[in-house]
Amino acid sequence: MAEGILGLGTGQSTSLNQDLIDKLKEADRKAQVEPLETDLDNLEKESEKKDEIMVKYNDLLDSIKDFDLFNTSGINAFQQKAATASGSSVVFDAADVATLDTGTTSVIVTQIAQKDVYQSNSIDATTKDATVDAGTLSIAVGSNAATDIDTTGKTYDELATEINNLDGVSASVEQVGSDSFRLIIRSEETGTDNALSITGAASSALGYTTDNTTINEANHTLSAKNMQATVDGVAYDSSSNTITVAGGLKITATTIGESSLSVSDDTNSIIDGINNFVDKYNEFMNMVNDELTDANTPISNKSSLRSLVDGVKNIVLGTFGDDQNSLFKYGFEMDTNTFDLKVDTAKLQESLENNFDEVYDLFIGKAESKGLGTQLVEYMNDQTRTDGILDTYDDYLTNRKDTLTKEKDDAIEDLDSKYSTMSQQFAEYTSIITKMQSSFSGLQMMIAQSQASS
Repeated sequence: MAEGILGLGTGQSTSLNQDLIDKLKEADRKAQVEPLETDLDNLEKESEKKDEIMVKYNDLLDSIKDFDLFNTSGINAFQQKAATASGSSVVFDAADVATLDTGTTSVIVTQIAQKDVYQSNSIDATTKDATVDAGTLSIAVGSNAATDIDTTGKTYDELATEINNLDGVSASVEQVGSDSFRLIIRSEETGTDNALSITGAASSALGYTTDNTTINEANHTLSAKNMQATVDGVAYDSSSNTITVAGGLKITATTIGESSLSVSDDTNSIIDGINNFVDKYNEFMNMVNDELTDANTPISNKSSLRSLVDGVKNIVLGTFGDDQNSLFKYGFEMDTNTFDLKVDTAKLQESLENNFDEVYDLFIGKAESKGLGTQLVEYMNDQTRTDGILDTYDDYLTNRKDTLTKEKDDAIEDLDSKYSTMSQQFAEYTSIITKMQSSFSGLQMMIAQSQASS
């Protein structure tokens, strides 16, 4: 007897139908979804490779920023100075080393600026805590009018506090022995313009003067003096130990003697910077060129990368300055085998020593005639800005990913819908055929019974 119509309507029909549907769906998935997934995987690899290239790109950009006329730090590589000091009579300093004049600055210090310092006669602890009651103490700073202080009813500490209220003067009661104290009065600033004048009845009683006006030299421990020095033969007489000369060079005298400071262009720093630039340029160019010539590269947008490296190369190998000089005049060459850029450090050093301004114009330039570094920084920054090559490339990758993701999601949704409908239809067919099979079985039974009765 037949097992059923087309094999449907039997106990195995449901599993057989679903197995068939799954195989059909998998075949459609391979044809419609997997190519999109492969494209997305390749796009991810391209994005990762592009990120690797960007690391080299940014390394190159960082290496050339010190050769940009418009460097945000305000100092380019050619403005760096090297300084060598000798002697210990002064300390040299500068807020901006780039402003220093090249050459040697010679300093001879013959006198150090001092404060004016007086001490009172020695007193014991009992006297210190008692009231002074010595009349008026008059104190003047420089050419300023004197200020009178009444010592009546004031202890030494209270007198020191009142003196400290005066401009340009400081006072303190200091212990100078086991039971010995003195009232010390100092000018706050050095120099003869800040010399103190101490007079009055209390000045003699306390020991600052011998007769209310004449200085008691025994208690005048330090006399106000100006700093006296010559800088490159020019005489200076200053109330301060610090003076500032041409180029913003600050000179602080510390002791009598001779010192010098030699300032030169820091060519070693320039050469180090140029060598670093050459290394980063070769690394970037080699990485991009490898991708452009690799048939298996994940990079699909080769035209953008080709435009990028051409832009960089055209600037680096271009001519600059009033004389339209190129790198190759100053010790640079191109390796004929690897096409790497190379630099002869000795020739570059010679060029910096003999033609510093020319090399400066080549790398830095002027606002109206930008040099290699200035142009390269400008170009490379532009490519990451809106509508630049790299910005456009990023947009391409983002848009392509969005498009592929949507196409994949739509394809999956279509397949799910298609085979959900197919599963439902097969279930309905199975129900119909099962009913037909049941009817057919009844007819078979009636025929069998009729044949048996005959």
